[in-house]
Amino acid sequence: MLTKEDIAKRIAREIKDGYYVNLGIGIPTLVANYIPENVDVILQSENGLLGMGPFPFEGEEDADIINAGKQTITMLPGSAVFDSAMSFGMIRAKKVNLTILGAMEVSENGDIANWKIPGKMVKGMGGAMDLVASADNIIVAMQHVNKAGESKLLPACTLPLTGVKCVKKIVTELAVLDVLPEGGFKLLERAPGVSVEEIKAATAGKLIIEGEIPEMVF
Repeated sequence: MLTKEDIAKRIAREIKDGYYVNLGIGIPTLVANYIPENVDVILQSENGLLGMGPFPFEGEEDADIINAGKQTITMLPGSAVFDSAMSFGMIRAKKVNLTILGAMEVSENGDIANWKIPGKMVKGMGGAMDLVASADNIIVAMQHVNKAGESKLLPACTLPLTGVKCVKKIVTELAVLDVLPEGGFKLLERAPGVSVEEIKAATAGKLIIEGEIPEMVF
C-alpha cells in the first residue's frame, strides 16, 4: 500500500503545464514537493499566496511564510502575497485550474465530506466550501479505509457534506479512481502489489472495473 508521500507523488502527475493549483490541508500539501521540474505551475494558498514553493529544509524555515494549514513553506521568485479577500476572489472567479483536497468520505456521486471530524470540536469548514463550489476539476487525496478498516468510498456520505457532485478523481493508498458523471467509482489503476479483489473489499460504493487494471506509475 502507498504512503502519503506516494499518494502525493501520483497526484503530481495530474498537474499540467501552466496550471494554477490550490493544495488543501493534509496529504495535498505534499504534492508541492513532487511537481516535475519540466512542468511550470503556480501554486495558490488560500490564506493569500500565489507562487508557493516546496517545504523548506530544516533550519531554513520562516515562521511568517505559511500555507493554509499553518505549515512553513517557501516562496518562489515572482510570488505575490495578498489578503484573503483577493485570494477567495480568485477561487470564486474560477481562476484556479485544479483543486486538490483531502477527504474523510467521498460518495459514488462525487459528494465530499472533509471538514467535520466525528467527536471533535471544529470551528468550521474553512476554505473548502468555496473551493468545491468554484472548482471545475477536483482531485481528492485520501485513505481508502478508516482506522477501523471501514470504507471511506461510500454509496452516500454519512458526515456533513462540504460539496455535492464535485469530485472528479480520487487517489488512495490502494487505487486511482474516476468518479463518473452518472455515478460510481471507475477503477483506473491499482497500487503496486494490491489486487483488484482487495480494492473491491475496501470500496463500499459502486465500483466499476473494465478490463485489466494496471499498476500505478509514479
